[in-house]
Amino acid sequence: MRLLAAIALVAFASAARAHFPFLVSDGPNKGKAVFSDNLKPDAQVPVDRLANTKLVVVTDGKAADLAWALDKTANCYTFEVPGTGSRIVVGTTDYGVLQRGDSKPFLLHYYPKAIFGDLPAPERATAGDRVPLELVPIADGGKLRFKALSGSKPLPKAEVNVLVPGEEKSKIVATDESGLTPAFEKPGQYGAHVRLTEEKAGEQGGKKYQEVRHYATLVVTFGK
Repeated sequence: MRLLAAIALVAFASAARAHFPFLVSDGPNKGKAVFSDNLKPDAQVPVDRLANTKLVVVTDGKAADLAWALDKTANCYTFEVPGTGSRIVVGTTDYGVLQRGDSKPFLLHYYPKAIFGDLPAPERATAGDRVPLELVPIADGGKLRFKALSGSKPLPKAEVNVLVPGEEKSKIVATDESGLTPAFEKPGQYGAHVRLTEEKAGEQGGKKYQEVRHYATLVVTFGK
């Protein structure tokens, strides 16, 4: 089985259409889920496409189910995060089988994640085996880097799309041999996503697919 790490957006034209689930914090205990190409709801894309997402909050390594509520007016889901200190909220979404144009039919999975509270140490900022792909924030020396993990192991040469605070266009960067991106210095709320394609055929819901696409997103506040 061959795994290919790649960006979710392969060209500007596709970038304009690509949407991802982001879990966005509104303070230490409130959050919202959006389905967008940035961290704000997109009125043109119904967020209830993410309705089957399973959400958990991880505190000190222990996970608990987390409920959310649909806000149709704002086109987002809202949720409350219990507790204090550093907590991880992570979701899993089975989006089903899709086919775009003449491309291979594929099974699509999303893994949105957000850090609530202060940034924890890297080893405490991971969802572990709850997801097969994730981004981990690493703050060091006044700078922020993202580490891509697949199966809890570093994912080298992966392309990560980063939404930098205050910048209109996202930045596409590559991870090094340790799975780390270059460093970012701006304070504020970041969004990022990475893709992993698994060449694996199967069938779901009566639809056949030839590969599985995994997308992990992360929202984190740095330097505030």
